[in-house]
Amino acid sequence: MESSEGEKNTKMVQCQFCSSIVLKPNSATFVKKEFFLPNVRKKSGSQSDDDEGETLRNFYVVSDMFTFENVGFSNTVDGIKYLTCADCEVGPIGLQDLRDKTAYYVAIDRVKLV
Repeated sequence: MESSEGEKNTKMVQCQFCSSIVLKPNSATFVKKEFFLPNVRKKSGSQSDDDEGETLRNFYVVSDMFTFENVGFSNTVDGIKYLTCADCEVGPIGLQDLRDKTAYYVAIDRVKLV
């Protein structure tokens, strides 16, 4: 990751699995923040243990959910809504902490930049 905090995404952000567009260029801001995300899985796929996942540190953040091109939202789990690809339903690719309703985070390690 070559971005500095506060820089806009210069590339298209797409789903790693189906190449659906998540964010257009220059629509999100790079931030370094720590969040734990459960392991990636398809919505209809088998459920893994809640403890399985990883802590990620590089995110793009947007302040309005209508900035997204194709993103779905999970049901609320412990004050968090997880973001998924709206087309193939794989996720989580990011999250929204409901204590801050103006920040939607997309994990750069969970998407591809093209």
